[in-house]
Amino acid sequence: MAHFLEDRRLLALYSLLAALILSWLVSKLLFLILKRWAGKTKTDLDDRLLNSLRVPVSLTIILLGGMYAMYLLNLGDSLEKVTLRAIQSLIILVWMFWTISFSGTLIQYLGRAEDPQSFFKPRIQPLLSMLTKTLVTGVGLYFLFKTWDSDVSGWLASAGIVGLAVGFAAKDTLANLFSGVFILADSPYKLGDYVVLDEQTRGRVTHIGLRSTRILTRDDVEVIVPNAVIGNSKIVNESGGPYEMFRVRIDVSVAYGSDIDQVRALLMQVAAEDPMVQPEPEARVRFRSFGDSGLNFQLLIWVEKPELRGKAVDQLNTAVYKSFQKNGIEIPYPKRDVYLHSVAPKV
Repeated sequence: MAHFLEDRRLLALYSLLAALILSWLVSKLLFLILKRWAGKTKTDLDDRLLNSLRVPVSLTIILLGGMYAMYLLNLGDSLEKVTLRAIQSLIILVWMFWTISFSGTLIQYLGRAEDPQSFFKPRIQPLLSMLTKTLVTGVGLYFLFKTWDSDVSGWLASAGIVGLAVGFAAKDTLANLFSGVFILADSPYKLGDYVVLDEQTRGRVTHIGLRSTRILTRDDVEVIVPNAVIGNSKIVNESGGPYEMFRVRIDVSVAYGSDIDQVRALLMQVAAEDPMVQPEPEARVRFRSFGDSGLNFQLLIWVEKPELRGKAVDQLNTAVYKSFQKNGIEIPYPKRDVYLHSVAPKV
């Protein structure tokens, strides 16, 4: 019997030594081969993955060897069960912490993508990291409880009830929160953009938070809009597109009988002399329609930024009026011809 126990102890020791040797071989040789292969790729994500896997894989091999050694020692049902569960718990914890660590690395890596439509924006990374850590920790704790034969159904039911209560009590806050997440991820606008909300609120975006967005209007009034409202509203991003320049339209009417070519030339001259008008794209003049009182033209120009629209309209309207007045171009106004007829005395 003593000889048998001695053999089992030796086998347990050999299995533990074998696990240590295998752990060293995997850590040194296998990972060295994989790193050479990863070095040939254009991305460094695989290098980070291999570097982060070295420790948890080595620890897992050693712990599995320890589990087998405990099994060979035959310590008794009670002690063996506790020992094996403790080792299983360590393995779960090792991989839980690795998943939390590498998920943060992965989120940061994906956030470096130059794709403007990427979901992993820098401003949303802390939230994604927090949600990932919470999810991984919850799954890890679940498996830990299951390892020790703990009944988690009661905990899950309680968590579900609490979640429903919180959801009903804070539905508006949660709506703003989720809308904020989608705004940060979808990026319909960014900080500094000039936006128009439901054709009413117009200004520059100064803050994008999880609960609200702040817009500074041209009157220097800050409007705080809940994200749930923005999520259900029509938004015009005047700073969107390939460049930030903004097109301004100046509507002009001239009297019937005016020289059309002269009107075009005067409007183009006004645009060329205004310092706020961008040279590219070039200014344009369009003859839009025959109005009730005159000929309707439109001068289309570009300014550097959307917030300059009001000042540009003021300067151009002033310059157009002075130019027309100087060159004898009449600006029409509604006219009515009234005919008076005499009525017979009998009537």
